[in-house]
Formats: sequence, C-alpha cells, structure tokens
Amino acid sequence: MAQKFGANSLAFARTAVAASVLALIPVTTGAIAAMDAKTQNEFARFMAVFEEVRANYVEPVDANTLMDGAISGMLSSLDPHSGYLDARDFEQLRTQTEGEYGGLGLSVTLEDGAVKVIAPTADTPADRAGIKAGDYITHLDGKLIFGSSLDEAVDQMRGTPGTKISLTLVRPGRDKPIDVTLTREVIIIKPVKWEVKNNIGVISIASFSETTTRDLRGAMTAIDKSLGGRKPTGYIIDLRSNPGGLLDEAIGVSDTFLNKGEIVSQRGRRADDIERYYARAGDMAEGRPIIVLIDAGSASASEIVAGALQDQHRALIMGERSFGKGSVQTVLPLTETTALRLTTARYFTPSGRSVQEGGIDPDVKVPQISDPDYKNRPKFREADLQRHLINEKKVDNSVLESDTKEDPRFNMTAEQLKKQGIEDFQLDYALKTLTRIAAGPKMATSGAAPAVPTPKAPVPAAPAKKN
Repeated sequence: MAQKFGANSLAFARTAVAASVLALIPVTTGAIAAMDAKTQNEFARFMAVFEEVRANYVEPVDANTLMDGAISGMLSSLDPHSGYLDARDFEQLRTQTEGEYGGLGLSVTLEDGAVKVIAPTADTPADRAGIKAGDYITHLDGKLIFGSSLDEAVDQMRGTPGTKISLTLVRPGRDKPIDVTLTREVIIIKPVKWEVKNNIGVISIASFSETTTRDLRGAMTAIDKSLGGRKPTGYIIDLRSNPGGLLDEAIGVSDTFLNKGEIVSQRGRRADDIERYYARAGDMAEGRPIIVLIDAGSASASEIVAGALQDQHRALIMGERSFGKGSVQTVLPLTETTALRLTTARYFTPSGRSVQEGGIDPDVKVPQISDPDYKNRPKFREADLQRHLINEKKVDNSVLESDTKEDPRFNMTAEQLKKQGIEDFQLDYALKTLTRIAAGPKMATSGAAPAVPTPKAPVPAAPAKKN
C-alpha cells in the first residue's frame, strides 16, 4: 500500500493510489526499449559508472550497497523531503506512525555535517532536559559526531530504556556549549493532552498520528465532563512545535471545528491534478471562540489546520509564523522492507494560499518571551533547507493589516514574567485574549486583557506560473 503525508518527513498518511503507480517494475530489456533515446543514453552512463566502480574500486563493493547509494543520491537531488527508505528507515516509519518508539524524543536533521535539532517531542527526556529547536548536537558521550551520517548519530542516541547518554549542544546566542545527560526511555507519543484553565479548554496536539482526531474529540468530551457537563468558554488549540503527521488526521482535526467549506486542496504536476477535501456538518465546539497557537516549529499538517481555520474565520491564529512546509509526500513500497518517499503535490489553504516557504502568518503576533533564549536563537524553517521547493503562488501580504500598537509586556524579560508566575507567555496571552473575546464589549475598557484584532481576511493568491 502507498502512503501520503502532509506533514514532516517522519510522519505519513495511508491512502490508496492507482495500481499503475504501485507497479514498480524492475528495469528489463523491454523497459529499456520503451525509453526515449536520451533516457537510454543516461541509463547507459549510469551502468558504465556502476560497472567501473564494481571492477576497479580499491576494495570489493557489494552491488546492493552501490544501488542503495545511487538511489539515495538520485532522490536527495530533488528536495529535502524525498528519499529512499531502506529496511531500517521503513521500520522506523511504521513505529512512528503508530505513535511509539524508543529513544530520547528528538527530531533531528543533518545540516552541513552537523546534527541539528528540528524539535523535541513534548514530555520526553529531550524536552525535559531543555533541548531547543535549532540546537546543534556536537558530541555524544564526549565523542565528536561532526561529519557522521544522520543514521549513525540516531543509532547512538537510541538504546536500552533506562541507560544514560550525554549530549553536548551548541546553541546560537550562547557563548559556551551546553552539556546535558538524558536517560533513554520508551517514547510513547500522546498526540493530544488537555486541561482546563479559567474555564477554557486548552488542548495541546503534539503530532498528527493515527489517533489524533479521535483523541481530540475524546479530550473535548472529557473537558465537558470536568465542567459538570457544561461547555467551556472556548478552546485554545496548541500546535506549537508540532512537526506534522498524517494528512487525514489534519483534515479530521479541522473538520472537528467546521460546519462546511473546503479544508485543504492538493495539486500535482498537472493542471487538472487537484484533490479537494471538505468539512462535514457538525462543529463539536458549537461555535465557541477558538485560538490556535503556532510557532516556527508548527509544520505541514499543523499548517493545514491553522490555514483552514484562519481562512474560514473560525479561529484566531496567534504566536509566530509557522515552518512553511507546503508539500505532500507519497510513500511507494518497492519491496516488503523498502520504499520510496516522493514529493508528489503541493497543498493549498481554502483561499488558495500555498504555505510553502512562507508559512502561516498569525493574526496576532506574540513572541515567546518567557524563553530566555528567545531573542538570540535563530528560527529554523523550510526556507532554510537546501533544495526546498519554491512557492509558485505569491501572495501580496502588504495589504494585510498589522497591529499598530505593541503590547508593552512584549518588552518584559523571562525573569520578570517568572516573578509574576507566568511560565508560558504565549499561552497566558491566549488565555487572557480568549477571556476577553468571550466576555464581549463589557471588558473593552477594563484593561483586563490585551486588545483583540479581527482575524485577517484571506488574500486571493496570484495565478501560478505553472501547476
């Protein structure tokens, strides 16, 4: 079965594809004969190199090793999210889509030979140790790992639950390296957590795995029960540092709060290759106000949800600009243990916006000033990745209204906030804002909460150069 995912490169959505796509036929004499002359010449060039390496390399080389390297190299020349999944990668994919795996709770990538943290998973050893997105891991148990492959670094970080490992981190903005010791454990990703604060349902979605929509609806039911059967004042949906996940789950989460209308569309290389997904009747929140929190770590499936609720004027989007991954990958099995992960489409919000490169701009920009490293740490986004897809639909954001007054609290320090009992400034800001929205005009002059701007109207995207 093939799989599609509209999230980051570690999470996938199962879907059916045409049988012709699945018919991955080995190259035979007949297949070569069907190629055009130029393709035949290129294939012959590849085979000539293959044979020269096998015949003349200083040490014997296994043909499978050469072929795996060739395939990986071919796919790595495309974009950051296409790739070849060998047996180990394919097994890792399966365990991650099921929401449980062993390790430290880190998503990492390789950047110019250095292991860079994409994001820690909430409530894991990495998260509890204070590891941040954008940190570089330079040493494992005191040994330099610069220049190692990503697989080698991941293998060293994984291990038997209960065993310890030391990491040395370089954090932009910090003068000295940071040393942390973590204890490995079985990472069970709980995609949805909830709590009630000030009669507001706060729902954190850490990933879009197979049970996210079901768990979200279960959380909303549990919130009602905790309030004696009453609905909360409103909801805060926290998508910060959520790297994405299954496309179907992003659609399901959006549909939970929408009564009608388009949620997302995906468009392939041909102009007529468009799939659209729509909401069904039934808003589980029954029209109550919603704030969605996003940041630079909110990617793909998270951006689908934020974009759908923003374009449909169903939620106020708050926080920082999101990651900007607007592509869809399809996983095509090659054998029982290997697969091809290929970027096959771009996705678009209901108004026709592509978030590729640019991400989702919040209606209300709120910095996370409770993080002492906030100002000094650079934000890592899709546009920073080598060979990222270019956004072919450009939107004129100059016509969007921006806040003319900055909240004076934005200039406070993390230490000042801590003295006021505020550990999470963005969440605190969202709670006060939602309270004011629910209370209506009677609080307009009370100064009890920040001013609430009207969500931005979506701007129609300019026609694509090609689609």
